[in-house]
Amino acid sequence: MKLKPLHIILALVGIALLILAPIWQGNYIRYVLCSWLIFSIAAMGLNLTLGYAGQISLAQAAFMGLGAYTTALITMAGYPWILSAAVAIALTFVIGLILGYPALRVQHHFLAFVTLAFNTLVFLVLRNEEWLTVGSFGLVGIPRPEVFGYPTIKGLPFYYFTLGCFLVTVLFVGWMVHSPWGRAFKALRENPIRANSLGLDTRRMTLLAFAIGSAIGGFAGALQAPLVQFIEPGSFALVHSLKILLMVIVGGAGFFFGPMLGAAIVVLLPEVLRFTEGYYLIVYALLVLVLMVFSPRGLIGLGFSLHDRFKPQAERGDMAKGASL
Repeated sequence: MKLKPLHIILALVGIALLILAPIWQGNYIRYVLCSWLIFSIAAMGLNLTLGYAGQISLAQAAFMGLGAYTTALITMAGYPWILSAAVAIALTFVIGLILGYPALRVQHHFLAFVTLAFNTLVFLVLRNEEWLTVGSFGLVGIPRPEVFGYPTIKGLPFYYFTLGCFLVTVLFVGWMVHSPWGRAFKALRENPIRANSLGLDTRRMTLLAFAIGSAIGGFAGALQAPLVQFIEPGSFALVHSLKILLMVIVGGAGFFFGPMLGAAIVVLLPEVLRFTEGYYLIVYALLVLVLMVFSPRGLIGLGFSLHDRFKPQAERGDMAKGASL
């Protein structure tokens, strides 16, 4: 992928803003920014599965939960975070691969029901298997990661650690969607029959779309656990999968920056609307409803639509000549 100079400049400006954003801010603002980065990672994984490969999933929060609990249990046993994160990614990759098999037989809303049932199953296991997860009481005192032997304590160090993980994920997903695999995912989304007729192994691509998207969700969970240092099953219930789905849809499914923008709307916008006091959730819901009615392709899709509408259209001389004949 060849980057244009303007893209490089915009990327550098964006990174600089992310670096400067938490400075002179309190711990709560830094926590909200960390949450936005982590949910952006989870939404990028779902966007890879849904937006690029066209496979509906309502189980992204379940993979976050699996990643969070795996990381918590391993780090609380005294092992380093990097090891626990690697195990969480591998586990969610394998489980996502298995979950992808129903997608080979069912599609659309039937597949949504399958993934919904899986999310509910994971929630019930996390809540009822108290010998492993402590059930509804949750796991408390999850240690934070260490970088070069120094703990990323609450505040700026952990924010910058999360930002680094976010940028690594952005680079990985960017490489993925512009690689032959990414083009195969798009072909699978647009027309699976045509893709299969052209020699694309749609079976393998479907499984990989679920596995990679799930692994990215597990990585987000591996960051969520040390952020809050307390996890319980309710944090990964179906409503949170719907929340991540909303991020992808609002930002723009199938657009690279859609999940990041959607996560900003879902995580940051309610904080901005706090000045409306008890009405902020009503205002937030109305804004989302209006957006979905007038722009089903999300905010980035709306931007492209406005660009196409107001872009000057070049007149074709041959058409004018043909009309005069």
